[in-house]
Amino acid sequence: MKYVDSSLVQKKMGSRLFINNLAKGIFLIATLFGLIVLAVLIYRVFAQSLGWIDLQFITSKYSNDPVKAGIMGAITGTLWLMLVVAPVTMLLGVGTAIYLEEYAQKGRLQAFIQTNISNLAGVPSIVFGLLGLTVFVRGLDLGAVVLAGGFTMALLVLPVVVVASQEAIRAVPQYLREASYGMGATKWQTIKNVVLPAAIPGILTGVILALSRAIGETAPLVVLGIPALLIPLPDGIFDKFTVLPMQIYYWTIDSALVSEYANLAAGAIVVLLVVLFIMNSIAVIIRNKFQRRF
Repeated sequence: MKYVDSSLVQKKMGSRLFINNLAKGIFLIATLFGLIVLAVLIYRVFAQSLGWIDLQFITSKYSNDPVKAGIMGAITGTLWLMLVVAPVTMLLGVGTAIYLEEYAQKGRLQAFIQTNISNLAGVPSIVFGLLGLTVFVRGLDLGAVVLAGGFTMALLVLPVVVVASQEAIRAVPQYLREASYGMGATKWQTIKNVVLPAAIPGILTGVILALSRAIGETAPLVVLGIPALLIPLPDGIFDKFTVLPMQIYYWTIDSALVSEYANLAAGAIVVLLVVLFIMNSIAVIIRNKFQRRF
């Protein structure tokens, strides 16, 4: 029997415990630092917005007078943008996920498509803005209208929807498909009546989170030339528009000249944060309430 030096074992154990505690402390400090910065930022925004957020601020159009200025135009433009982004993203994203998971043969082509979809999720948003400017604004001669902006933002969030939909479809147990086939259902009937109903909670969660990202993006719209100082409200997908992030961006720039614009920007940020919080909460509720367990 080989003799083991207990002091050496204790020394190694002590060294490992020290490293473990050191790593735990570093991670805790990093987490606390991020939370503190976030808390300071939120406090600063809410403090600057006090007294500026009211019904007049939400229902008024843009004005050169900071006291009379509002975000109704930005809210209307954001809604029109989402009316384009949501159906385009759902149709293309869910359709792509269904093809890759249910129809595509496992091989090099499927792996190539999957790899590129994953890579697209990491592409900077401004690159999608350049793509939208080249294809939709100039190539199709749409101009800086709702349709061009919606297509551009749909391309931006499409990889998120595809990956989330794939994960939701992949989570559906295989025996449910086999039971459907055993009852004489075709492949499409199985997908429509068995796979999609079971995967809907995960798909909707991914779509809502993707739309939340689209609402908060600014860089692609700046590249497209979307105006911020827009007085007439858009009435359709071929009208010029602005959105909340653009309004915040330009008010922040103008605050260097007129200090009240910083308060307007803070008020718009609070409204945007509330919208994003509501959308993310809906995603969590859908996931928790309608998720099926097999």
